[in-house]
Amino acid sequence: MRRVQQAAWGGALLLAASSLHAATYFVTVAGLGGEPDYEQRFTATATDLDRVLKSSAGAHVFTLTGKNATKAQLAETMAAVAGQARPEDDFVLTLIGHGSFDGVEYKFNLPGPDVSAADLAVLCDRVPARRQLIVNTTSASGGSIAALERPGRAVIAATKTGTEKNATVFARYWAEALEDPTTDIDKSNALSAMEAFTYADRKTAAFYDTQKRLATEHAVFEDTGHGEAVRLGKTSGKEGLLLANFTVERIGSGQAAMNDPGKRALLAKKEELEQKIDALKYGKAAMDAEEYKRQLTAVLVQLATVQGELEK
Repeated sequence: MRRVQQAAWGGALLLAASSLHAATYFVTVAGLGGEPDYEQRFTATATDLDRVLKSSAGAHVFTLTGKNATKAQLAETMAAVAGQARPEDDFVLTLIGHGSFDGVEYKFNLPGPDVSAADLAVLCDRVPARRQLIVNTTSASGGSIAALERPGRAVIAATKTGTEKNATVFARYWAEALEDPTTDIDKSNALSAMEAFTYADRKTAAFYDTQKRLATEHAVFEDTGHGEAVRLGKTSGKEGLLLANFTVERIGSGQAAMNDPGKRALLAKKEELEQKIDALKYGKAAMDAEEYKRQLTAVLVQLATVQGELEK
């Protein structure tokens, strides 16, 4: 049984290492506001994300807002990404706006026909990138997870279920997380999806506390490809590994290295080694203690060497 568990964790470690990618494709969609205030808020958040993401080397950014954020335009944009992305690339889809859930089906509200979670899953399945992240910040977004989840894809939702139907604030803090240096908890100069989620979840809770309002949204994530979504701090097993290994933005020296062709390969190697360390830590319980120590030491030595080269 231990050998089987170690083999499974070897697969998880391989998935982490596969993020040595050439590019990240970002598709951001600000849906139908319904009212001027929401329309402005959704567009502003999408615009902020667009600006931040376009500053990243290796990022291919597609942003749909206003009258251009239609189901047909989304399908066309996703088809373009599917035609360009490679298996070694990463893919991120961010949904901002209103969602609905009738107890069976989730829909993202767009000008004209809405798009269902099942429709979104089909569009994402056509993108060849093996590692994917969907950040659904809409109301009722928890109702989309079952249709969207699959191995190799992490799904974040602003609400824990489809029944939390009030407008959300999670989106603004997700966008803010990608610009705030304090998001980088481990000081790696690379912001992981888990770090951004942690920041946005904390800020969202603080918003309701400050406003003295009952919280009507509770963000969750699912990144194993099956099972129920979980809240932060309620994880077990491999939950959270993909999010921890998924870089959504680089800052400081990380961004500088990514912009330097001479250091880009070293940065990719550094991130690969850090992800191997995360995978080993998540799999520690299933490994022989001496084998865990041996593998961890070997990776730490490699990481120190690469870090030294980056700092020259």
